[in-house]
Amino acid sequence: MSDEPLTGRPADEPGRTPPTPAPEPPAPASGYSTPAPERPTPAPEHRTSAPERPAPTPGYPTPAPEHPAPDPHLSTALHRLAESSRAPAPGTGAQVRRRAQARKRRRAVVAGGVAAGVGALVFGLVTGLGGADGSGPAPPAAPPSRTASATAPAVGVDLAARTLTVRGRTLPVSSGTASHPTKPGRTTVVAKHRTKRLSGATAGLGDAYDLTLPWVVELRDSGGRTNYLVALTYDDAAPGARDITHGMLGLRPADAKWLYGQVAPGSVVTIEGAAPPTP
Repeated sequence: MSDEPLTGRPADEPGRTPPTPAPEPPAPASGYSTPAPERPTPAPEHRTSAPERPAPTPGYPTPAPEHPAPDPHLSTALHRLAESSRAPAPGTGAQVRRRAQARKRRRAVVAGGVAAGVGALVFGLVTGLGGADGSGPAPPAAPPSRTASATAPAVGVDLAARTLTVRGRTLPVSSGTASHPTKPGRTTVVAKHRTKRLSGATAGLGDAYDLTLPWVVELRDSGGRTNYLVALTYDDAAPGARDITHGMLGLRPADAKWLYGQVAPGSVVTIEGAAPPTP
């Protein structure tokens, strides 16, 4: 058998030391268990706590906690603030009396203004309910008169010449007969009717006529009397030649249609002169 160790290296190789085998743990004795390895004991925790107050002695009161001394600078500032918030001195007696008199005069002025306003209100109520003597309600104010619009032309009628002029154009016209003359004066257009029935009964003439005419322009004067500009469809040769109506102003149908498109409510129609005698 060879003297070489089991490592496979020669025993006399210089610089080589064979490894030392680890010691085997002793076998446990029969009937005993192997004890568990001991764990290291943790270090105790250190906690910082407030110092405990001593228990009060029976029969003696608990001493009050000590307060820090007040800041002298803070006290000075508080004193200055209190001094600045004080009300100013009322002044001398004469000054106090003058201020009181001024307040009294202001109150008197305010009271006088309120009294005047109440008086005006009462007067307005009495007037609106029928006057100071209670005789009855006051009549309502008259409505404002209508004025011609900016685009409505003024119309002029010359009864003596049997003409009507508007926008620089002259149209022949026929007015009322001698027994029913057309009244001159200033009238205003209040309405327009493409067709309208006109009867003598509405004009206080009984059954003198009963007609339905086209292109009717309704006129009204300051006294509330109504008149008409109409198309004389039953005698279109009369305008400019003779007067055949019961007071209305008659035009040829074509002229009446054109005039109907020119005027509007508010247009002023001024009638002047008197119709010439019919031959």
